[in-house]
Amino acid sequence: MRLLFIGDIVGRAGRAALLETLPKLRIAWGLDCVVVNGENAAGGFGITETICADFVAAGADCVTLGNHAFDQREALVFIARQPRLIRPLNYPRGTPGRGANLIETASGARVLVVNLMGRIFMDAMDDPFAAIEHEIAACPLGIGCDASVVDFHAEASSEKQAFAHFVDGRVSLVVGTHTHVPTADHQILPHGTAYVTDAGMTGDYDSVIGMEKEEPVRRFTTKLPVTRFEPAAGQATLCGVAVEIDATGLAAKIAPVRIGGRLAQSRPDFWEGS
Repeated sequence: MRLLFIGDIVGRAGRAALLETLPKLRIAWGLDCVVVNGENAAGGFGITETICADFVAAGADCVTLGNHAFDQREALVFIARQPRLIRPLNYPRGTPGRGANLIETASGARVLVVNLMGRIFMDAMDDPFAAIEHEIAACPLGIGCDASVVDFHAEASSEKQAFAHFVDGRVSLVVGTHTHVPTADHQILPHGTAYVTDAGMTGDYDSVIGMEKEEPVRRFTTKLPVTRFEPAAGQATLCGVAVEIDATGLAAKIAPVRIGGRLAQSRPDFWEGS
């Protein structure tokens, strides 16, 4: 199975990069499954029903969220009727939507997609370690699903790494999101789970984590907010990770993806030209 995860889509620039690039990648790389984090897609804060539908139409099999999941109030309503939109599983009981779903790909493969939030330097949430144990027990790799992806939306790299080792050998991919900066530690862990601490954002990197520079710099230097944060509008870099999954449901290959914009470009050599 060929799986592509695309990191946090930030604002109009990020959306444009995704909508232009993803349909081409699905064909060129023969992708079986695409998961996109869309929690910053609507003006940098949350997602709307129209944007979610656009992502699915462009080739996303599933859209994950994070701490901005419900910044757009309409998400409180439409998330219940959109099975491909996944909010963090460890929100309190009664939160609208679902934190995991079994997605069937065009080829008939079953991919379990789970979204979780960390608790270090983040809002108080239920225990993500206990939450994933429940999901793995309910849908074990190789029995209930052919592959499984966990979007771990968290601030602390140590928490992301600990979580990945906790589930190593029991899920196909653990990918960190939230910090908007791609890390260089993509690897396959000892028991076969692919991992990267942060996939990076899909947005304009001439920015402060996707936002126009002036207001964040002003707040750091004066401690005074003057205007609201606005997403940077320059050319975006599409960032993520490419993972090839073998017949056991574990990872055989992983590579970073960076296309367009300011960052050094990177494409998976094991799919290019195939």
